[in-house]
Amino acid sequence: MRFLLEEHQRPLRRSCDMVGLSRAAWYRPPLDWTVRDAEIISALAELVKDRPARGFWKCRKLLRRRRPEWNHKRIYRVYKAMGLNRRRAARRRLPKRERAPLYVPRTPDSVWSADFMSDALACGRRFRTFNVEDDFNREALHIEVDTSISSLRLVRIFQRLRRERGLPQVLRTDNGPEFLGEAFTEWAKDQGMAIQYIQPGQPNQNAYIERFNRTFREEVLDQYLFRRLEDVREAAWWWMIEYNEQRPHDSLGDMTPAEVRQQYEESSTFALCA
Repeated sequence: MRFLLEEHQRPLRRSCDMVGLSRAAWYRPPLDWTVRDAEIISALAELVKDRPARGFWKCRKLLRRRRPEWNHKRIYRVYKAMGLNRRRAARRRLPKRERAPLYVPRTPDSVWSADFMSDALACGRRFRTFNVEDDFNREALHIEVDTSISSLRLVRIFQRLRRERGLPQVLRTDNGPEFLGEAFTEWAKDQGMAIQYIQPGQPNQNAYIERFNRTFREEVLDQYLFRRLEDVREAAWWWMIEYNEQRPHDSLGDMTPAEVRQQYEESSTFALCA
């Protein structure tokens, strides 16, 4: 428009007709993006307030559940304008190695993964978390928080899980002393729960729980400065609810673990009725 008006001295009406622009649009003052996209700005700010480690695609999938009419390109434009895009670390070149596919269970409660994590309170006191996940739908089953968790403590944890939902056929773990303790191994043998130990120095063989640990650390342990163990337990409890019922997972086709389990139960019921 400016080229036609200033360089060729064309009348405004004819210039608008040539480019297909109404004169009202030409005279209308441009609207600031913060006003035009105020709803998206507010929604993105709410998503990253407690989870600043969330990337664009995770935010986009969460927003799609609320406002499916928002285009992903528009969301990304606002996302960048807000300065939320994070630089990715350069990938290190690793030596080639043979990759074996990780077994994916076809039914819930057939294979669970378990692992320990370590962190510290604001006073410097160390504590540990014991995380259990169902490999079928990546559901967080339990997060135990304490300064010390022994083999006997593991027995009590799994006894509680057995009363709530039963035990898995296989429990995938590393070679930690808690999992090798006689109290736990003998109890698991009596209950018919096989323990599958990964090879030493091969955490990729327990990739499901390792990925879970990374998310838990980024979104909970690294986000807050805890003063008491009760604060850690409460934060872990509420985060588990969000993780299982609200957070879409890429590996699950952008469904939540609760939705995947419900879908499996409905299909199983339909197959039995048929």
